[in-house]
Amino acid sequence: MGSKRERNSKMQTFIMLTRLSPDAVRSPQALEQLEHKAMDRVRKDCPDVEWLDSYAILGPYDYLDIFRAKDVETASRVSTLIRTFGHARTEIWTATEWKRFKEIVRTL
Repeated sequence: MGSKRERNSKMQTFIMLTRLSPDAVRSPQALEQLEHKAMDRVRKDCPDVEWLDSYAILGPYDYLDIFRAKDVETASRVSTLIRTFGHARTEIWTATEWKRFKEIVRTL
């Protein structure tokens, strides 16, 4: 099956921005419950996804999440699950680590 590092190198990094609907949660406790339910569902339906980090942010979005997935289809599944739980709007971006980007540029 290969080492974790080998598996990770085959996975793509994705950035997901999320904006919750104002009706999605009514209290801080409800927000935490929503997070647990959504993440449980992501782990169940997308077991190969590696969650790297999450941030609460200021601006047009509420949250920024960084995760790794094997392909865009899997990342789309994550995004769809998050949208259904938080009545949210999500945006997914692919991200290339700077070191890898420089390797790609050198081949041009």
